Amino acid sequence: MSRTPKPLPLTTTQARQIWLHAQRLADRAPFGEGAQAVSAAVAHLGYVQIDTINVIERCHHHILFSRIPSYRRADLRHAQTIDKTVFEYWTHALSYVPANDFRFFLPAMRKHRREGHKWFASVKPADTRKVMRLLRGGPLTIRDIDDDVLVEKEHLWQSRKPSKRALQLAFYTGAVTISERQGMLKTYELTTRHFAWDRLPKPASASEITAYLLDRALRSQGVVSLDSVCHLDAPSKKPVARLIASRVRRGELVPVAIEGAGKQEHWASPAALEPHEVSPDLVHILSPFDPLIIQRKRTNLIFGYNHLFEAYVPKAKRKLGYFALPVLVGDEIVAALDLKTDRQNKKLLMQKWTWVGQGRKTAGRKELKRKIEDELDRFERFQLAE
Repeated sequence: MSRTPKPLPLTTTQARQIWLHAQRLADRAPFGEGAQAVSAAVAHLGYVQIDTINVIERCHHHILFSRIPSYRRADLRHAQTIDKTVFEYWTHALSYVPANDFRFFLPAMRKHRREGHKWFASVKPADTRKVMRLLRGGPLTIRDIDDDVLVEKEHLWQSRKPSKRALQLAFYTGAVTISERQGMLKTYELTTRHFAWDRLPKPASASEITAYLLDRALRSQGVVSLDSVCHLDAPSKKPVARLIASRVRRGELVPVAIEGAGKQEHWASPAALEPHEVSPDLVHILSPFDPLIIQRKRTNLIFGYNHLFEAYVPKAKRKLGYFALPVLVGDEIVAALDLKTDRQNKKLLMQKWTWVGQGRKTAGRKELKRKIEDELDRFERFQLAE
């Protein structure tokens, strides 16, 4: 009987550098430019989260800008609407996902078709028939439907329009996809017509989905834990754990022990453990929804930075600010900036600057501040660009 190999020790510095390399934040422009770069970035990361908060540019654009210096909003629209290389669906949140991965989401879509969706239990068959009839005539936005009788909301973020609820349910069943966005206004389209498919692809099997989840995490995280592979997806943990154990036995993965992780287990492919240097001159002002930040416990373990998302915290109790953005310089998170875009007066407003981690040290802070301010100039131009 083969024994489980002894975990390879990793310092947090090594873990940071591996993760930054996997996230493509260790290079200046790893994906090139244009719509092709957007497709490549989404394919590599596995998903890019979407969120409605726009105190600065919305997070899907922000995440792509962090990895594509020349990024323009039109590049994402082109990838989604023209090239059709990305589509929207639920991962741990609503996200842009590679179109080539569509089949891995089909079993969830079919389940919603059979069992409905807990968020849209109030959708009536007549409302679904209505929106599907309208969609057969062409793409549709909610503004194109003006004969709804408004109903009470079941929760804070839900629409009062029955037709919108019906469209959202059709989206989760896979019958409908989002073919275009203008701001947060979605254009809905029949999925098969959007992708020019005769029929939907063959759904992935359960074992294929398990492998997909693990491979996606290994590619974009470098070093993984069960929690990081199955972020907000507890039912997937048992099959993923079995697959990890199988790959360890075959020598495809090696256990690693990250400094300070205690009993939490981590794994990596042997290739991911090769040394990765990060330029100390690279500066990234990150979204709080960035893949490097969204798993708070992991970020705290590897970067020693506990991000506080305080948009829903009373003002008097905030520590970092309403919408603080972590600042990555080299391989260290050194500050959190609470920024706001004043679009009317065309400027970026600094609400609060908080030094964290290595940024608290006074030695070298003047040069550190200069680097961050240079990046802030570029960030402001991105915020204000049409």
